[in-house]
Amino acid sequence: MYSFETPEYLFLLFLLPVAVFFRHFWKKRGGRIPFAVSLWNREYFQPGNSLAGVIAFLSHVSFWCSLGCIIIALAGPGIVRHRKVFLSRGLDMMIVLDLSPSMAAQDFAPDNRFESARQVIKDLVQRRENDPIGLVTFGLEAALRIPPTVDYDMVLQRLEDLRILEMGDGTAIGMGIAVACLHLQQSTAGEKVIVLITDGENNAGAILPEAAAELAAGLGIRVYAIGIGSEGEVPLEYTDPATGKTYRGQFVSGFDEELLVAVAERTGGKYFSSSSQGTLEAVIRTIDSMESIEKRVSIQTETEEKYRTWIAASLGCFLLWFFLSRLVLKEVW
Repeated sequence: MYSFETPEYLFLLFLLPVAVFFRHFWKKRGGRIPFAVSLWNREYFQPGNSLAGVIAFLSHVSFWCSLGCIIIALAGPGIVRHRKVFLSRGLDMMIVLDLSPSMAAQDFAPDNRFESARQVIKDLVQRRENDPIGLVTFGLEAALRIPPTVDYDMVLQRLEDLRILEMGDGTAIGMGIAVACLHLQQSTAGEKVIVLITDGENNAGAILPEAAAELAAGLGIRVYAIGIGSEGEVPLEYTDPATGKTYRGQFVSGFDEELLVAVAERTGGKYFSSSSQGTLEAVIRTIDSMESIEKRVSIQTETEEKYRTWIAASLGCFLLWFFLSRLVLKEVW
């Protein structure tokens, strides 16, 4: 926001039109009138509509602009910025997302399960403030994509880079939770949360989900488990990132609801079931509202002074006036 330290100087701008009138338009102004010798090119003075006349007009405009810029500079212009400074630490949140092929199921119109999950995660990230958020993905294996950070643009970029099947053909739920716990272990946050989104049954990985839940509970980490997908035959289509080959077909959908309930309850979290885009959005909003902590915030005000810019503009206009009037038009004083 633009502001002025001494705005009373701006009232001088209202005097400029008056000065211009008395200087150029008042018939009784009298006094000495500068003119361009280059216009006197005949036996008598005849300015007409020549190029020199246009240059003379620009000369006058640059002179008055120079005065206007000086007045604005005297008013102390600056850009004021307000910045939030958080005085308390937020909670740490880790998103654990399933990238198995079944996430390409097309029962979350208009997108598939993966795209729907990615979109609601983006919405969740954009609603948080000062809460470090990290990302873990799993398939046959599990891997950290980004540790908890408040650089939400980076988190969103990592989300955008994700592709189905890039973690292998499998569902290692336990490994996904364990990797998230590993990177929350050293956190100093008072609250630590894992949001698990999956549509399958654990069928891979060296760590069972039950063991991962025990680990999370021991570290004081709550797990919110979200089972997504409808039951029965579901159309599926995905592209293998390794080969570029596209696969289409039908598969029987289902996930281990009892397992997810047990994992959530063991850690003090909660289990949610979602069978559509709308319900998934509602679930994420519920978790977002449940996991909000009081934040102490200070507002800092910073002012970037801009008077030097206006002084430079005034100097530039003055030099242009001098160049046009004295060197180009050769005005006589």
